[in-house]
Amino acid sequence: MSSIDWKLVSLGKLALINAKSISGKYPYKEIEYIDTSSVTGNEFSPLQKLELSEAPSRAKRIVQHGDTIISTVRPIQRHFGFIRNPKPNTIASTGFAVITPRSVNPEFLYYYLSQDSITNYLNGIAETSTTTFPAFRPEVLSELEILIPEDENIQRRIADILSALDDKIELNRQTNATLEAIAQAIFKEWFVDFNFPGATGEMIESELGIIPKGWKVAKLGEILDVKGGTTPSTKVEEYWNGEYSFATPKDLSSLQSPFLLKTERRITAKGVKQISSGVLPSGILLLSSRAPIGYLAISDIPVSINQGFIAINAKETSNLFILLWLKNNIETVIGRANGSTFLEISKSNFREIKLILPDKKMLILFDELISPFFNQINFNEKQTNLLTSIRDALLPKLMSGEIYP
Repeated sequence: MSSIDWKLVSLGKLALINAKSISGKYPYKEIEYIDTSSVTGNEFSPLQKLELSEAPSRAKRIVQHGDTIISTVRPIQRHFGFIRNPKPNTIASTGFAVITPRSVNPEFLYYYLSQDSITNYLNGIAETSTTTFPAFRPEVLSELEILIPEDENIQRRIADILSALDDKIELNRQTNATLEAIAQAIFKEWFVDFNFPGATGEMIESELGIIPKGWKVAKLGEILDVKGGTTPSTKVEEYWNGEYSFATPKDLSSLQSPFLLKTERRITAKGVKQISSGVLPSGILLLSSRAPIGYLAISDIPVSINQGFIAINAKETSNLFILLWLKNNIETVIGRANGSTFLEISKSNFREIKLILPDKKMLILFDELISPFFNQINFNEKQTNLLTSIRDALLPKLMSGEIYP
C-alpha cells in the first residue's frame, strides 16, 4: 500500500442511487433512451429517440453528467458506462442503477466500479437471486464498501490517467468509423452512382440494368475463391488447444473494425486436418453465413474456421472491394438464404449471386485510393488493443494503491 491515506466507506455515503425519475412534471415530450443493450463496457451505441408517450414503461431514470450506470440484470455482461454531457432529455432504463456521486470524484467512482472484481462480486449476488434472470437489488450498491483516497485530488489524478487512455481509445474508434464511412461513400459514388474518375457517361444495357461501357456482370463464383469450414469434434482432445487459431462467427460480433479478428480458441495440426479448408491465410475475407448472416472481417492472422463462415479470396479484384460490396449488398445475400430453423446462405447459392464488375483499371485505382484508409484503421485498432491492455492492467493497481500518481 502507498503512503496515500485511504479510507473504507460505503457507496451509499458517497453517492445517491436512482436519485431522479420521470414524474408528472417532466418537461420533455421526446427522450433519448439508454436501454441496457445500448452500452457495454462504457461503449455506447446510438441512443434511441422516442416519443415519451410511446416509450417503454421502464424508461424512467433521469441521468446527468457524472453519473455511472450499471445494469442490475446479468452484471457479468458489463452493461455499464459513464454519463458524459448528456442531452437534458436523456433517460435510462430502470434496468440500470444510476449512481450520482456527491463526495467522490465522478470518474474515479466510475473506474472503481468498472473493475472486474466489482463486476464479479455483483454477479455473484445476482446469481443467488430468485428472480427470472440473475439480478441484484440497487440497495446492494449502497451497502458496497469501497476503498478510496481521502484526498480528492488524488482521486482526480487517478481518474485523469485512466480517462486519458479511454479518450485515445474513443478517438481511434471515431476515426475508424469516419474512415470506413468515407470509404463506403466513395464506393457508392463510383460503383452505385457511376460517378467515377474518367466517367464518359457511355452506358450499355445489362441483366442488372444500365452499366458503364467496358464494365460487365459476373457471378461471385467467377471472381472469388469461396471456401467453408467445419468444427472438429470437441470430444477429441487431441484436436484442441494447439497452435492454430480457430474462429466462429461469434468472434466477429463485437468487432468495431473489419480487422484484428479476435479469437481465443486454438486447434492442433490434427484438428486442422479435419477441416477441408485447412488454415486460411491472413488477408482472407470472412462472411458469417448464418445466425446471423452478415458479420464481416478481413483476418490479419492465419485462421481456421467453423461451418458458420464463407471464406472469400478475390481473384479479379481486391478483398477490400468485395468487403465494401458486401456491406452495400448484404440484403441481396440474405435474400438468397434459406432454412427453417435459421437462415443460412450456402456456398453454392453465394457463388450464383451476380454483381456489376468494373474494368480492371478502375478496380486498381479504387484499391490504391482505399487501401491507405484501411491500413490506418488496422493501425488504430492495434493501438487501441495495446491501450486497452495498458488501461486494464493499470486499473486494479491504481485502485488498490499498489501504484499511484
